[in-house]
Amino acid sequence: MQYESFFSLYWRVFDSIDEGAAFFHVRRVTILRWLSGDFPINPMAEKLLIIKARGYLPNDMNWQGFRINEHRAVIITPEGREFAPRELDCFPIWKAEYYALREKHGRIEAPPHQPALAPAEPFRGGRRQKAAPWIPSRDK
Repeated sequence: MQYESFFSLYWRVFDSIDEGAAFFHVRRVTILRWLSGDFPINPMAEKLLIIKARGYLPNDMNWQGFRINEHRAVIITPEGREFAPRELDCFPIWKAEYYALREKHGRIEAPPHQPALAPAEPFRGGRRQKAAPWIPSRDK
């Protein structure tokens, strides 16, 4: 990342030097050095700044479509499901409970696969295909 793009993105995301220093876990003087352009910017700081600015996780196939909403403190999946950090913390417990129940009650078999019905004959310009069989009614 070039100095100019880091500088502009930094001021778009943060309102003060101290806010950025707290986010990157560095001292104020380090931020001032990065913003002055005299010292090279830490590559990890560049990546963190991009992640914070975009609200997305790293550009990796495993994280494609996932987003983070920092204000609500949730991670959003590509399908739109939202998980809070506390829910993710409980996920291993839920998984263990699921496997325990599955082991206790046995595996549920999927219904047998049935092939699709043969398609009806194509439409023939308003003429009937076959006449329905005549069924006498009970009313006489």
